[in-house]
Amino acid sequence: MDRLFLETKILVDETGAIEGLAWPFGTPDRVGDVIEKGAFASARVPLPMLFGHDPSDPVGVWTEATEAQDGLRLKGRLLVDEVARAREVRALVKSGAAGGLSIGFVTKKAEPRKGGGRTIKALDLVECSIVSIPMHPGARVTSAKSAAAALAIAGALHRAALAISKKG
Repeated sequence: MDRLFLETKILVDETGAIEGLAWPFGTPDRVGDVIEKGAFASARVPLPMLFGHDPSDPVGVWTEATEAQDGLRLKGRLLVDEVARAREVRALVKSGAAGGLSIGFVTKKAEPRKGGGRTIKALDLVECSIVSIPMHPGARVTSAKSAAAALAIAGALHRAALAISKKG
């Protein structure tokens, strides 16, 4: 099984809902591999969500896999109510200590790239892991949302709207 590590955008909330860009199209990873749009056509859910590609450390499940214009997008849930390790991983994601996604797959069709790496045209997606040190330089964690942060933003907007209405 091949594994590619990449840094990506991950959003996670208090309930464990999580989403991210698991593979951005158009740029190679650090070893020169590129996965083409269409390569994820056989992706099926539910898909295991592991921590660090450790098959003995499942922390959730990916329930949606969509090949969008910009890449493979996944949505799922960390099992925070059922698995203690999932609560730890959520804390790692929210803090930025583990902010990458890495896909595990079996290559079905690939060609060598000039200068190194491969162009992967077809694969079977086996799992997607949350990792600390991702491989792909084209995407980054931008935030880890939480219910508390959303409430704080809503409160600030409400206070600003009150202040504006008092002036007018």
